[in-house]
Amino acid sequence: MQPKGFFSAFHDVWMLDGVRTPMVDYCGAIGHVSPTDLGIKAARAVLQRTGVSAGDVDSVIAGNMAPGDFEQFVLPRHIGLYAGVPVEVPAIMVQRICGTGFELFRQAGEQIQSGAASVALVVGAESMTRNPIAAFEHRTGFKLGAPVGFKDFMWEALKDSAAGIDMIQTAENLAKKYGITREAVDEFASSSFAKAVAAREAGFHAGEIVPVVSETFELAGYAPRGIRLSGKVSEVAHDTHARLSPVDVLAKLKAVHAGGVQTGGNSAALVDAAAAAVVASGDYVKAHGKKPLARVVAAAVVGVPPEIMGIGPAPAIRLLLQRCGLTLDQIGRFEINEAQGAQTLAVARELDLDLRKLNVNGGAIAMGHPLAVTGVRLTMTVAREMRRAGARYGIASACVGGGQGIALLLENPQGSEILK
Repeated sequence: MQPKGFFSAFHDVWMLDGVRTPMVDYCGAIGHVSPTDLGIKAARAVLQRTGVSAGDVDSVIAGNMAPGDFEQFVLPRHIGLYAGVPVEVPAIMVQRICGTGFELFRQAGEQIQSGAASVALVVGAESMTRNPIAAFEHRTGFKLGAPVGFKDFMWEALKDSAAGIDMIQTAENLAKKYGITREAVDEFASSSFAKAVAAREAGFHAGEIVPVVSETFELAGYAPRGIRLSGKVSEVAHDTHARLSPVDVLAKLKAVHAGGVQTGGNSAALVDAAAAAVVASGDYVKAHGKKPLARVVAAAVVGVPPEIMGIGPAPAIRLLLQRCGLTLDQIGRFEINEAQGAQTLAVARELDLDLRKLNVNGGAIAMGHPLAVTGVRLTMTVAREMRRAGARYGIASACVGGGQGIALLLENPQGSEILK
């Protein structure tokens, strides 16, 4: 029986390149920057890197989860306009929580496949710092003696009211289901930190980062906007969270839930960032002599029970492989979002995944998980790693709060062999 879920295959769709800002710790140097401006920065940088004229862009597809200011409604439009995209080109906001960045590529692929666009600018932007303190009950006033309902948007959004649990508890459910111990989760987290530090020191991450400085974005006939870094910082050029974290240090951290395996040290870090990529048709690639980073082969999206939402990448990857006629051992590299350590290990165990192929340059535990950005970051990272390693195929994937999984298959145009 054919498994349920979305599957989209793309025959001649290419990722020209991608770029991101550094992933900066919550309340850090870019904590006061609007996600719109972070998005503009990444969009301008990727157009410059690819050599694609903003005038060639036919579609702007942007993602942002939590509002970082009162301009969220027009975030995609402003990113496009201030990146220089013609005023006639439309923009759309996309939202699939932690899978938003992948959804950007899926929708870009469908637009290009259908002929609606030849070039799509995809941008994910997220300020975890600027998640609002919000209230939804007071439009009609405050009643005498009633609770004042202002709450932390980000904290409350971590709870799934349908299942009656928070996201950390979904990972705890998977830890019990798959027999994953606290020691195993801390070991995985320590490895993620070590790999991220090694990749940073080797210069791998620098290959996808554009430094962020204080600057102004001008747009003729419209109000200027821009970035102002906090304090005396003049430039942010590197990810800030990754640091060597030995197992014995992680083991001292208190579990979020009593008796559980998840802590602040083995769960995804809170960071602010933006990332952007240019996706184009084969005809555009040929006509303009471009050398794309990867072919976007296919995407799959599935639903899973909300109480074990973290397992989502496993059935999404299975659907992707089945419909593409590939096997797991043909995939040279995997990037699976490390929402929680136990969650990622559960996916690996469910798939019987070779951990030597997984998140080889570190993951979200070490680097962070800015919601709408993560999918773009993982996609460009796996594409760059495939090229570095000589792998033909790579998969980037994530679980999605509420019970979903999404996965994207990429092919390296230079890949001649599959890693064993």
